[in-house]
Amino acid sequence: MKSYKDLIVWQKSIELVIEIYRLTSKFPKSELFNMVVQMNKAAISIPSCIAEGFGRRSKKEKDQFYLVSYGSAMELENQIFIAKKLGFIEESDCVKVDELLNEILRMLNKLTSSSRANY
Repeated sequence: MKSYKDLIVWQKSIELVIEIYRLTSKFPKSELFNMVVQMNKAAISIPSCIAEGFGRRSKKEKDQFYLVSYGSAMELENQIFIAKKLGFIEESDCVKVDELLNEILRMLNKLTSSSRANY
């Protein structure tokens, strides 16, 4: 692979960012500087950390950034759950987001698990 852009997990996470921005655009204006900012930042962190990790030289450094990306994905999953509970979004609005997020979490888990086995 020549670039982080070749990683399917990065491509999927970019797609997730776009979906999260679409989703949060429907939130109440009162949440603009609360949940909206938090969710958008967590979503953006996922592909950003994947890209940064890809550029690191050692496996340990790469894994650290991939683990941060995983943590951001977990944070986003929690925020989506809260937003649903607060009634900001409907379950039906989240089908694609939930599918993408679960796929990304599985891919990141596999990516870091296989790397840790090499230590």
